[in-house]
Amino acid sequence: MLSQKARYALHAAIYLARKGGPATVAEIAAEENIPRKFLEQILLALKLRGILHSRRGLGGGYQLARDAREISFAEILRAIDGPLALAPCASLTAYRPCPDCKSVETCEIRPILLAVRDTTALLLEGMSLAEAAGRRQISFARA
Repeated sequence: MLSQKARYALHAAIYLARKGGPATVAEIAAEENIPRKFLEQILLALKLRGILHSRRGLGGGYQLARDAREISFAEILRAIDGPLALAPCASLTAYRPCPDCKSVETCEIRPILLAVRDTTALLLEGMSLAEAAGRRQISFARA
């Protein structure tokens, strides 16, 4: 499940993509209805991951560190919530066996978790902030 922190991070980043220039914490908080103190923590986390940069003073604020077309939903979610995988044994970036696992090689659950991770990553890597800011309609064909 997507955390509230991750949702706020996506809303703030999409706001910055739409704006195309710097915005203050107060401006983003007001426009996106995000608690200011919580937003400060989120923006700092995104800055530390190289997704945003900030400038103090007149005309300062936070803005995207790269073109919005180069920043995916997956990058934002990983910066805030960590790996996309549902279990540590299915993670590419934080792999470890599950605590109760008898054998990673014979686990009946792991192949499904790997497929979910791969599909999730494919979709989230394929959606950029620019696309979301442009309100691109998404449709998925059912297999």
